[in-house]
Amino acid sequence: MSPILEVSGISKNFGGIQAVDGASFSLGQPGIYGLIGPNGAGKTTMFDIICGRQIPNAGEVRFHSQRIDGMKPYRLAREGLARTFQECRVLPEETCLDNVLFAAQDKRLGGEVVQALTRSGKARRAAEAEARRLLRLINLERYADEPAGALSYGQRRLLEIVSCLMSKPRILLLDEPASGINPTLLNTLRDFLVEIYEETRIVFLIVEHNMEFIMSLASEIVVMHQGRVLTQGAPDRVQSDKSVIDAYLG
Repeated sequence: MSPILEVSGISKNFGGIQAVDGASFSLGQPGIYGLIGPNGAGKTTMFDIICGRQIPNAGEVRFHSQRIDGMKPYRLAREGLARTFQECRVLPEETCLDNVLFAAQDKRLGGEVVQALTRSGKARRAAEAEARRLLRLINLERYADEPAGALSYGQRRLLEIVSCLMSKPRILLLDEPASGINPTLLNTLRDFLVEIYEETRIVFLIVEHNMEFIMSLASEIVVMHQGRVLTQGAPDRVQSDKSVIDAYLG
């Protein structure tokens, strides 16, 4: 069986800066994966390439065997790829519930017609029920009718993740989801991601600097350094790998 996501020999430079340098890794089955590395390792650039925001200078990205490098982000979203960003992106003037419902809208050509026809009908009620369920799972249900701008920064991060899940992705890329989140919300986020994974069996690929968080959550870790992949494996093996230790401490 071919990998769900296969990154082969990806390189990307910005002028004289080599952000990614022949990086390769694959995610063979559904699971929660970590993508770690020191600052400047190329992690976010790799995310941008996978999600179509950047075009690589060399290499290929395949999703369920289909080549997707260079594909437009909106097309990738239709194929089931969703992501968050380092900078939290919510609609602060809209309610938390409407933030989530907006993410559930059909973005295909002509989708606005479908939305107009179903906004007050069965589809709307089903979408709202699912949105409220997800908000409840991540302890934000009491804020459903409050503007997203009233939430703390950490709560807005959680709301962004819930919104991504409303599009029912097949792979969700999270860029530093633990950043700016207090320990209580961090535990909520960890439990939520585990529960959603058990329910959906999709792929989560998470860029993270909080080692305690990602090592306790992911079943497999990909390590990047200076644009290359150093190693890929179980958390305990990665933590004892000399090349990884040298990259972080040397």
